[in-house]
Formats: sequence, C-alpha cells, structure tokens
Amino acid sequence: MTNDMLQDLLSAVKNGGLSVAEGMNALRDSAFLDLGHTKFDAHRALRNGFPEVVYGEGKTPEQVAEIFCLPGTQGNILATRVSPEMASHVQSLCPDAEYNRLGRTLTLARSPQVWKQGEVAIVTAGTSDLPVAEEAHVTCGMLGCKTRIISDVGVAGIHRLLTCLPAIRSARVVIVVAGMEGALASVVGGLIPQPVIAVPTSVGYGASFAGLSALLGMLTSCASGVTVVNIDNGFGAACAACRIANA
Repeated sequence: MTNDMLQDLLSAVKNGGLSVAEGMNALRDSAFLDLGHTKFDAHRALRNGFPEVVYGEGKTPEQVAEIFCLPGTQGNILATRVSPEMASHVQSLCPDAEYNRLGRTLTLARSPQVWKQGEVAIVTAGTSDLPVAEEAHVTCGMLGCKTRIISDVGVAGIHRLLTCLPAIRSARVVIVVAGMEGALASVVGGLIPQPVIAVPTSVGYGASFAGLSALLGMLTSCASGVTVVNIDNGFGAACAACRIANA
C-alpha cells in the first residue's frame, strides 16, 4: 500500500463510500500476503517509502515469479541478485519486468516514478566495480533518486578522479564503490563536503580476501564522515543515500 492508496481509502471512508468496518478490514488484510514461502510486505512503502524488495539469490525462479505476479498488488517491486535464468522465467509470466544484467536486478514499476530533489553520484574505482555500482543505480531509481555514475577513477591514476570533481561535488550524496585496498573512499572523503557512503567490493587478488581488505580499509578511513556498508552491498548504499538525499 502506498501513501496515495491510503489516502484514497481514508477518503472513501470519510465520504461514505466505505464503512469504518470495511476500511479497517482493508487495512488489516493488506498488511502482508502469506504465500507460504514468502510473506509479501504490502505496507513497506507506507512505512518508509521503499518498495517491496526481494533478495533473489537462494530463491527459486518460481518463488520470485509468484511474488512479481501477485494479483491485486499495485506497488513497485525490486529484486536483487537475480540470475539471467531467473529473470527469463519471471519475464515469461510478467512481461513488464525489466532485467538489468550487469547489476543483476529485476524491477517492476506499476506506478509512475516521482523524482525527488537531489542527485546521487556513484563513483567507482574500476570498471570491475560496475556490477555493484549498477545495483546501486537501479535501487536509487526505484526510490526516486536520480544518479550519475562516474566510473574507473581509482587511486592508481588519481588524475582521472580530479578531473571529475566538479561533477561529484554537484551531487547531494556520493557513493564510492571500490575493491582492492578500498583507498578511493578516503580520497573522495577528503576532497568533498557531502556525505560519502563507501561500498567495498570483492574485486581483487587473493590478499584482498574477497573484499575484506577493502572493508577494513574503509572502516579505518582517516577521512571524516565516511560511512561504510557491507561488501558488494550496492543496494544498502543506495537506500542510505536516498534517505540522506531526501531528508
């Protein structure tokens, strides 16, 4: 249920189109839908403005398809960590779903997007970090935040970053996505006044420990105001950035 749906429901009760008991039943019954394998949260958008989000990894294509094709639901849906095979199955039953192969996201926009104030800049250290950046990009879009991706400006060639500073400084919030040693977040955090949300990625050779080195480097950053999310968590970074941008 969205804010518009709640407003329509309350207006119907006020105007006599629905009785108080009918209105209470509509609110009670719409809290969540029990699918057996999943309890679909129908009030997420009403509580915090986020659409229903599905973590695809570990679920079957049939389970995700059932969530996307629920009859009577009107909210937008985002699924992350979606394989091409899962996306193909869902789209065969729900043709309006859109798959982003690079970001491994599947989205279904049932209602028109209302764009909010404040752009989010997504800065990557390398091209290999783009899958995580793309997950953040799609998530921001589902939350109504416009984004700009600035790719491959890592510390191995710091001059690439410096030429992009005007674009980065024009954003309200900056997400920095980096693997290896994760140094880019500290550099960006020391150059701009905006909030910086750092995303360590599992990109790197053996001693990077699948992103642990980048995570620890970002957590021990000497730049003030750098906040860190979990390894490869572009979704979480986007949610935090949009909360900040729209505060």
